[in-house]
Amino acid sequence: MNVVLWIVQVVLAAMFLYAGITKAFQYEKAKEKMAWVKDVSKGLVIFIGVAELLGGLALLLPGLFGFWQALVPLAALGLAIIMLLAAGFHVKRKENQAIITNVVLLVLAAFVAYGRWFVVPH
Repeated sequence: MNVVLWIVQVVLAAMFLYAGITKAFQYEKAKEKMAWVKDVSKGLVIFIGVAELLGGLALLLPGLFGFWQALVPLAALGLAIIMLLAAGFHVKRKENQAIITNVVLLVLAAFVAYGRWFVVPH
């Protein structure tokens, strides 16, 4: 189970790091790739990007370097909450593809949170 959790953590981290870097540091690119970015403030997009970036890092670094390992399930829970809020936002906008992506990431993040808290804690 530890190996499965690590695989999911790496996949989630890669996705959130990419999305976070795009939103936090490449705002114009984010506006081109994601329709919703044009309809919210630049500050909110950057805030979401930084949160995703930090969450992605927190999925990997504590386990890799053996420090603050309790941060991993907290980061996964935080990312799951971000995806829940994002899914609600995309439901209002009727953006079905984005909703599916949000729900898949939500489930994976919840799996990591549960797994790292109760099944195979670091």
